[in-house]
Amino acid sequence: MGSSTGSDPDFSDEFCRFLQKCVTNVDAAELLLALFSDRQRWWAVRDLCAQLVPVASLSEADVQHYLAIWENGSLVARDAEQRVQYRSADSHDPHVTTLARLYLERPVTLFRVIYALRDSAIHTFADAFKLRG
Repeated sequence: MGSSTGSDPDFSDEFCRFLQKCVTNVDAAELLLALFSDRQRWWAVRDLCAQLVPVASLSEADVQHYLAIWENGSLVARDAEQRVQYRSADSHDPHVTTLARLYLERPVTLFRVIYALRDSAIHTFADAFKLRG
């Protein structure tokens, strides 16, 4: 992972692992940042989708997919009415804060890293199925 980001201190191995696990594309980043920007709010999924238009092109199914991943990883909580809220924690708050800062200050670099990490994960996964000679 370090090779894709060089020695850039903004893109530590730990932050890149967070991106690879939780933020697999720019739409996911925008969704997570929407939740993070209003941490006290419990969002209905439909309202969250509406909040993202026109910056992201996520279907309700896409949003539910990311929310399930993040709920499993304790980034979001879900209430009895299926509303979601960002769940603050020492384990991921610094990464989401870095994500928010880089999204504003260095979006092109951030987007390139997100997609490079996703592509490297796909290659690693595919390599696991190659026959060894």
